[in-house]
Amino acid sequence: MPNDAKPPLNVTTREFGTRVRERRLEIGLSQEAAAAKCGIHWTQLGKVERGQRSLRLETLVKIAEGLDIDAGVLVSGLPAPDEDPR
Repeated sequence: MPNDAKPPLNVTTREFGTRVRERRLEIGLSQEAAAAKCGIHWTQLGKVERGQRSLRLETLVKIAEGLDIDAGVLVSGLPAPDEDPR
């Protein structure tokens, strides 16, 4: 990734993206394959995993279904954005 890459939007999106990436790797899918199962574009999934995209509830549920995980597991205990030290 280049040095001028966009940072995560906040601590919430960063942590959520980490959880999504870990789950995708756990089930052995590439970003493209996972995005296809989730019904979203692979570039969108990449931005989610990097914490560069905030999601609509419907998209969050699509991602959870595609990764065969309860959406609550992906969001439970996430830090609030205003806890971000930036």
